[in-house]
Amino acid sequence: MAIPATFFAIKSSRLRNRKCFLKKFVATLLSLCIGLFLADAVLSLLDDSLIQFWNLRLLTGVRGVVLPFSFLATVLTYLMMGITPMIPKRFFLPMTLFGPAVLLGTIPLSIYRFDQLPQISWLVSLCQVLVGVGLLAWLQGGFKFRWPMVPEGRVGNKAFGWMNLCGFVLIHLLVVVPACLVYFAWCSSLALDHFSAGFLALRSDSLTVRAKEYVRNDGKTIYLIPMMHIGEAGFYQQIMKSFPTNSTILLEGVTDRKNLLKHPISYKRVASSLGLSEQKQQFEPTQGRPRPADVDVEQFSAKSIEFLNLATLVHSQGFTAEVILQLIQKSQDSQMTKHLLEDLLTLRNEHLLKEIQEELLRSDKIVVPWGAAHMQGLSEGIQKAGFNEASSREYNVLQYSTILNSLKSR
Repeated sequence: MAIPATFFAIKSSRLRNRKCFLKKFVATLLSLCIGLFLADAVLSLLDDSLIQFWNLRLLTGVRGVVLPFSFLATVLTYLMMGITPMIPKRFFLPMTLFGPAVLLGTIPLSIYRFDQLPQISWLVSLCQVLVGVGLLAWLQGGFKFRWPMVPEGRVGNKAFGWMNLCGFVLIHLLVVVPACLVYFAWCSSLALDHFSAGFLALRSDSLTVRAKEYVRNDGKTIYLIPMMHIGEAGFYQQIMKSFPTNSTILLEGVTDRKNLLKHPISYKRVASSLGLSEQKQQFEPTQGRPRPADVDVEQFSAKSIEFLNLATLVHSQGFTAEVILQLIQKSQDSQMTKHLLEDLLTLRNEHLLKEIQEELLRSDKIVVPWGAAHMQGLSEGIQKAGFNEASSREYNVLQYSTILNSLKSR
């Protein structure tokens, strides 16, 4: 029995209508995406301009409402590029990659130019406007606003392609994800080196500290040795063997004569869970003349003592919902954060620098094995006193393999 020609004509017409509807739908969806991208760009530029030049935050709330929608639309468009060849990649790849590129590029800037982030944000907003306007003009063949913003002629005809999907997945698995991991590791290394003033470093297989020797013209020598509360047992053994036998060792360790802290500070739980050792158990200098050189808890502010009592609960009982909630609430108090930093770092560094000056009157070599966070302030203090860096030596605090093996066994 012969099939009427009208059957094929009707079927062909339905397929054309279905393709036409799909192209119109994709064009509308892409138009919404680029519209939200532009709206976010313009609002960001206006908001950053008001903040930068007049210190006004009139549009910050509106910007916060538009941003999530723009982000979701961009992510959806990017995922759709991996599924369907209908989306023209030459137009929408720059738009969808703009956000991730800015995020990745901002990380090093936030490390070395943190005080200039408002200006950087303004430049990023300006670039986003230029990218959005440029893409729109490219799509529409000129600076003419039409709806849909993406003409249907720019949308592809093929709804799905296995090659497109497989290529998208393989590129991300073999290139994008490994590259991002390497980049984040590199940024982490930069940040650690910068914020520790070169006293800490991330290596490919370990975390290391850099001990530094400072010498004055009269021959007096100070050794600054960054310490960690937990680490490999061998790290503490190496550190102790490096102490000159005729040196004075100024020990870290806040005393608590009036028992103001309700619970003892202990890192034993964390150390054992990671397969590492606690400094308190392993570090007992046998060479040189060790003596305490830290402050007492009673010299801290009431706010700092209150926070430390909460923190010591974690050491003694572990993380509980109640303790975590209290820590979050307390950490949002800017005054408490200020007092805590002043007491734990500034106050103790100032006290230790005075101890160093007193000890220099009777000792030619002074060893300072204190926490890594103290090293930058101490280094600046002793250099102001006439000491210059003479040499440095690296020690492995911990091997990543030790932690991985411990986690596997658990």
